Amino acid sequence: MDISRNIIVDEAGDIAADLQRIELIERKGTGHPDTICDSVMEAVCISLCREYLARTGHILHHNIDKGLLVAGKTLVKPGGGKVIEPIKIIFGDRATDIYQGIRIPVGEIAETAAKDWIRENLRFVDPDVHLVFQNEIKSGSTELADLFQRSFIGANDTSVGVGYAPLSNAESLVLDTERYMNSREFKQRFPETGEDIKIMGYRNLRTLTLTIAVAFVDRFIQNPEMYFERKNTILEALQKYIATKQHFFEEVIIELNTLDDPSRGENGIYLTVLGTSAEGADSGEVGRGNRVNGLISFGRPLSLEAAAGKNPVSHVGKIYNVLARETANRIYKEVNGVQEVSVFLCSQIGKPIDQPLIVSARIITEPGIFLEDIRKPVNMIINAELDDIKHFIGRLSKGELTVC
Repeated sequence: MDISRNIIVDEAGDIAADLQRIELIERKGTGHPDTICDSVMEAVCISLCREYLARTGHILHHNIDKGLLVAGKTLVKPGGGKVIEPIKIIFGDRATDIYQGIRIPVGEIAETAAKDWIRENLRFVDPDVHLVFQNEIKSGSTELADLFQRSFIGANDTSVGVGYAPLSNAESLVLDTERYMNSREFKQRFPETGEDIKIMGYRNLRTLTLTIAVAFVDRFIQNPEMYFERKNTILEALQKYIATKQHFFEEVIIELNTLDDPSRGENGIYLTVLGTSAEGADSGEVGRGNRVNGLISFGRPLSLEAAAGKNPVSHVGKIYNVLARETANRIYKEVNGVQEVSVFLCSQIGKPIDQPLIVSARIITEPGIFLEDIRKPVNMIINAELDDIKHFIGRLSKGELTVC
């Protein structure tokens, strides 16, 4: 199908991220309360898509992107503490629960999906013991639900999705380090580390400082002396890991659990019962965590949309952010002469999602490359990605593309 789209390819007028003096990058790991919220609501969305298809043959209107995690209460103690009050997960927003006489048990589907994700990703959290659920999912807006019955799928919001490529050296190292610390290999070697890990990367020229917070699990730590001994061993392991990575930094400084105070004994160490601050210290909310590329990069173009939990058929808050990321990656990999690219997709509510109001590709070219040299292949990639949007939506609905 030949569709004329409003695509503008222009020069970014910026300096590539790696060449700027300062970078600040945050990564909230698997067990961070905000990441738990995002991941659980996305798991619910994927399960709803699967159940809707199985029961009705269609993905029906839903948005589960208003979730909240309310921290519980624990008594932390070296050698093993206990949970006094469970974590509460509140499911919010809208989902179709009846279609042409067919009832869909939305609440049951949501709770099952949440429990499955917790079991798979948080080793010490038993969803049958340490969690309670509150279902506040209501039936959807008639007009938005009607979008799913029209001859074409229209955007259910006016919004902008943003993606860029490539990741900078600092962004890549922040992302890789958290994934390594939450890998099976690392957990087998350091079972005392919980999944709640947060990394802040600060690069000044070619010096990168990683400030890392990692929740220790109290059952593995007998006393403060053991805590600091294990902490030093973990720090050495991280330094060795960083040394194996190819990067352009002259120095990488790693600082671990900087709130610790040896003089305060048990009160000066970061212990948890379940390996996540969600057990008693920190609540979480959908949309406050990582963007769809897994990072919060200050100084990069960002969307404030909460992609996790939004339906993958019409909600551009999810579709356009992930599509912009994938399109930017493809442009960077396939078009010679692109040093860095940012892609912006803007929708209009009700208009076909494959026909954005505007697609803006902002490019920093390699030295000696002119924008006119690459404008045509960039346009071709953008059109190809939008032409293939039905297949893209199918991948999103199956959970094949990450959103947090």
